[in-house]
Amino acid sequence: MKKIEERIEELETMVYQSKNVLTFNEASKFIGISKSYLYKLTSAGLIPHYKPSGKMIYFEKSALERWMRQNPVSTVALVDDMANNYLMSNPLK
Repeated sequence: MKKIEERIEELETMVYQSKNVLTFNEASKFIGISKSYLYKLTSAGLIPHYKPSGKMIYFEKSALERWMRQNPVSTVALVDDMANNYLMSNPLK
């Protein structure tokens, strides 16, 4: 039974990869959050979405990908490099 579920998930992933516009359910699965949380995000205007008829909600896949990549967290190594570069270009007097 698990093989069938895994195959269904693989097929869903393939469908999501080929589509540019996702339905509400597809978007929830695509970004890996619950439908209720996605609804909260849309109703608060915190995630880009479209309502062409005023009822159905659609999402542009590329906009969801940009939304997921917002607020990147820097690694410790990157912060150290930035600090060292700053100190080298602004020596203490």
